[in-house]
Amino acid sequence: MTTDSAVGKLRDPGPTPDPAPRRRKRFLGRQPFGLAFSAPYVIFILAVLAYPLGYAVYISFHDFFFTAPGVAVERPFVGLQNYIQVLSDPDVARSFLNIGVFLIINVPLTVALSLILANALNRVKRLRTFFRVSYYVPYVTASVAVVGVWLFLFSQNGLVNALLGPLAPDPSWLVNSTLAMPTVALYVTWKQLGFFILLYLAALQNIPEELYESASVDGAGKVRQFFSITVPGVRSASVLVTLLATITGANLFTEPYLLTGGGGPDGASTSPVFLMYQEGILQGNPDTAAALGVVLVLGVLVIALIQRRLVGGKED
Repeated sequence: MTTDSAVGKLRDPGPTPDPAPRRRKRFLGRQPFGLAFSAPYVIFILAVLAYPLGYAVYISFHDFFFTAPGVAVERPFVGLQNYIQVLSDPDVARSFLNIGVFLIINVPLTVALSLILANALNRVKRLRTFFRVSYYVPYVTASVAVVGVWLFLFSQNGLVNALLGPLAPDPSWLVNSTLAMPTVALYVTWKQLGFFILLYLAALQNIPEELYESASVDGAGKVRQFFSITVPGVRSASVLVTLLATITGANLFTEPYLLTGGGGPDGASTSPVFLMYQEGILQGNPDTAAALGVVLVLGVLVIALIQRRLVGGKED
């Protein structure tokens, strides 16, 4: 073999490999069967969440109204008219103010109480299962049944007013324009506390017990251990609890509907979701209801990003 032919063979790269299998491997990942197992959930998310949200955005930009099935009517594009109508409505502004009051009370109270109670339950030796189930029962109990108890406690002649005596508010809690939404916030905090306690209990299992033993040897008390070890150790869970509590509060509907008779008194406990129900279902204006829903989603996203920054901090 001549030198030129040998050099030519060395320089010949051969056939170019087909990039298609590599792209398919990159798309499917290392475990392609994982896509098959997750496909039902992805389809569920697209059908139940993504499609309705996209359709709501479409409705919010059109003069939309309900018709009988199969009836074709024109629904003209109206641009930002529905959004202007929503943002200029004083009832909408008040509903967002009500939700702001609710979140200011509910979210910090939920995070603080659930973490303190979870830390206490994590150290209980006797009747641990009993206490955990006791805190979780209100969360799984139907709201209609539990609301009856709270109406008995906070009515004009209820147990709370009987205990307070002359210190009881007049008008009473749920018919007082100042106290109605804080009372609803306390109810939601109490009812959902068990779920968030379970989240914190799971997070507490990941904190090594050696950290507490070392802190105890160094002379740190229980309070110092709680703030120096427990709180930083469950930061990721705190981010999740804060986010879930915010989303729950933003979607508030059942509690004020049952406790205050539909947002009373005089709209003091009305929520944006309740206004969406009134506009879209009762009054037949799904376009403005959809616009209000989109505004609510954007507002929750902004609040969630701010909370992620404040509670979660920067990740390396």
